[in-house]
Amino acid sequence: MLSTSYWVPTAAMAFPTFPDHCFFRYDHHHRNDHKDLRRWRIRTTAAAYPLFSNQIQLTKDSSSRHKLYQEAIKTSRDKFTREISFQSKDKNISLAKALLYVAAEDEAFMSFNREMDACSILNERRNVSSPSEAIDWDSLEQMPLGGKTIPEWLSELDAIAKEVEAELVSRDIGCHLVEVLEAVNLVLFESRGLTRSPVLVDSKYSYLHSVLSSRCGSAILLSIIYIEVCRRLGLTIVGSRVGEDFLIWPQTGYPEELFKVTSGHSLFAIVNGRCVEDPRSMASDLTGTSLLGLEIATNRDIIGIALANLIVSFTGNVLQDQIMD
Repeated sequence: MLSTSYWVPTAAMAFPTFPDHCFFRYDHHHRNDHKDLRRWRIRTTAAAYPLFSNQIQLTKDSSSRHKLYQEAIKTSRDKFTREISFQSKDKNISLAKALLYVAAEDEAFMSFNREMDACSILNERRNVSSPSEAIDWDSLEQMPLGGKTIPEWLSELDAIAKEVEAELVSRDIGCHLVEVLEAVNLVLFESRGLTRSPVLVDSKYSYLHSVLSSRCGSAILLSIIYIEVCRRLGLTIVGSRVGEDFLIWPQTGYPEELFKVTSGHSLFAIVNGRCVEDPRSMASDLTGTSLLGLEIATNRDIIGIALANLIVSFTGNVLQDQIMD
């Protein structure tokens, strides 16, 4: 099922309050009907990071490791900003690159803080050796992210697309839309075993590289993977918000064809799963005509939804920690 719940508590978005030990660094501000993508950073680390007070402070004798993480943080933020820049055409924005830059910045930020905590311990206990491992990378492109680099994760999406092509060749099937989408579904959800996470409060299900690695993720990340794989196959997938779901479908000039039932399922259902057949869902009322009335989400919109869901997952983590405490 690829439908995506994107709802974010209004009060939490407008006046967020978080305990001292948490940090959130991205937000999608819903204004002008989801058109204004904004990112902001809240870092309150007094409890978790004793060397910090509202901002990162470095001494003159900071190690090269600290500088590498700082550079990775800056570079990934800059690359993200350029990727979604309004100077670029929306169709040229890579959802995968943008979200991998988000993950890289988060990873560098957390690694930086771990290093600073280690330095704090060393300063207090000068006879303790540093537990840190040597870094064998010197640029963002070489920085490991869940065992692979950003270029390698992008190559992973290329490999999935090639598996779909191989599946079509093995069946001796042409490029009819239905067969292509069925092959995509087979590779993603059977061969690769991607599944939707039953828990929406775990942030690991909201990072693209984690989903590709664990094969379990939030619905919006599964939709993004679907879009990126189809893009590599030359097939444009679009999407729109419908109630609390985010639905995707192949771009076509004949939307009524998406709702023709073949082998028990419509093409629209093949892409989105059973949610469109659930009478409790607004998606179940869609037709070819009503589909034309939906506002297609831009790539910037989709990135914004993914970031908003990431915030919700972090909020869930914090609440879980509070309950356990």
